[in-house]
Amino acid sequence: MKNVSAHRQLPRSDTARGVPRYALHSPLRPLARWLIRRWYDVRVHQPQQVPRRGGVIYASNHVGIVDGPLLGIFAPRPAHTLTKIEMFHGLLGRFLVQAGQIPLDRFHTDPAAVKSCLKVLRDGGAIGIYPEGSRGAGDLERFHRGAAYLALVSGAPVVPVTMLGSREPGAHHNSLPPRRSRIDLVFGEPYRIDPRPWPRTREQVEKSSLLLREHMLVQLDRARTSTGRELPGPLPMTDVDPDPATGVTDQGAP
Repeated sequence: MKNVSAHRQLPRSDTARGVPRYALHSPLRPLARWLIRRWYDVRVHQPQQVPRRGGVIYASNHVGIVDGPLLGIFAPRPAHTLTKIEMFHGLLGRFLVQAGQIPLDRFHTDPAAVKSCLKVLRDGGAIGIYPEGSRGAGDLERFHRGAAYLALVSGAPVVPVTMLGSREPGAHHNSLPPRRSRIDLVFGEPYRIDPRPWPRTREQVEKSSLLLREHMLVQLDRARTSTGRELPGPLPMTDVDPDPATGVTDQGAP
């Protein structure tokens, strides 16, 4: 444990279960990049935006099933990504655990996931989170409060990530892009939220979430302009990726 006093701050993370790290720092990570680039034209933009040291939160839009693996493999610093708990079953579940991913119950308050994230951040690591929750248009219309909350607690900067090209327009939420598709990962300007001591109020989290969403929307527009790419649009009407109907909008309403 690198920072005992930080882990004892509320909510405490000193008793949180450690998250496996070897796979994220494995020499196989460059090999995975090479293999994926034989299938897709993956382009990483502005990786210098990611702070080299200290805890960091990647907050990404979410359009396709490959977003998580791409972020884990191509981010400048490897991240422990929050992944819906439904995926932690069988061989895939064991693989995700060993790959250092953090299971998240999206439909109930999940203190274990929060403490695992704080443990990583307080030890100077990186986490990945999708404020939209489920896959969709990637336009941040729905924006959950988790990223802002973790920033309020830890003081870690939030680096916006824009995924473009990881799902074809009109394709369903589990579809893969065609071979040789171009996929852009654009890292935006970090957003810093001054940490607040316990207890943190709902109003503080709500306001911080709205401001973070506004910042990420600006970074998303810049990413679209700089790459010349567009978002894939909404999922087909018959294809719904379940997600709790919570979060903030530009009016601040749930």
